[in-house]
Amino acid sequence: MGKASRTFLGAVFLALAVAGGSSAGPYEDAVAAHGRGDYATAARLSRPLAERGDAAAQLMLANMLHDGRGVPQDFAEALGWFRRAADQGNATAQSRVGSMYQSGRGVVQDYAWALYWYRKAAEQGDATAQGGLGAMYSSGQGVARDDAEAIRWFRKAAEQGDATAQGDLGKAYATGEGVPRDQAQAARWFRKAAEQGEATAQGRLGVMYLAGVGVPQDYVQAYMWLNLSAARGIKRAAEERDKLGKSMTPAQIAQARKLAREWKPTAGR
Repeated sequence: MGKASRTFLGAVFLALAVAGGSSAGPYEDAVAAHGRGDYATAARLSRPLAERGDAAAQLMLANMLHDGRGVPQDFAEALGWFRRAADQGNATAQSRVGSMYQSGRGVVQDYAWALYWYRKAAEQGDATAQGGLGAMYSSGQGVARDDAEAIRWFRKAAEQGDATAQGDLGKAYATGEGVPRDQAQAARWFRKAAEQGEATAQGRLGVMYLAGVGVPQDYVQAYMWLNLSAARGIKRAAEERDKLGKSMTPAQIAQARKLAREWKPTAGR
């Protein structure tokens, strides 16, 4: 899944974990330690709770093991804790297990298991899993390619604000894969993703402003979005920005750079 880079911000996963219920006291202390960046303490406090079967603590510990925060990075052990939480029905953990099977991180790559765990989480409404499931149908990973089914899952995730799925849906409208080709809709979904900071969507939106496809042609907006995308490491965006700059006045470039400096990501929807 673009796609693989579907990450879980600490605050988001903690909110989901709390919503799922957990032990009071030590777990709350672990959450507080995590929130202030004291991951070693968070790991130390969460491990005994995880060992006693607390799914929220298992998820917290697994995330820290996966990212190497407060503990040495260990994908295999992370997968074990994700799996224990997933087996208790925790949708976020189920989605993480699916992602690890899809990427082969900490386990032998297995698309069938990735689909299984993504689907369990997706059916509970987990947006990341819905987007991951859509990506697998779109690419035919472990399942017959089905653009219509991919769109169904992309849309579910996109409507919940998942930036990667919004970008995927925008691409589908731009290319006409699974939906009638509609450049205005493509630009709409690219913008939603771009405004959250999704780098590929920022570049694609910039190209649409450059060409005047789906949006009015606007070199300043094009340069701004391409510049933001390039700053996130998208090589093509940097190339398009530099070519565009040769057709712009210094004042236009200065305005576009000012807009890029002042830009701030928004929450999804």
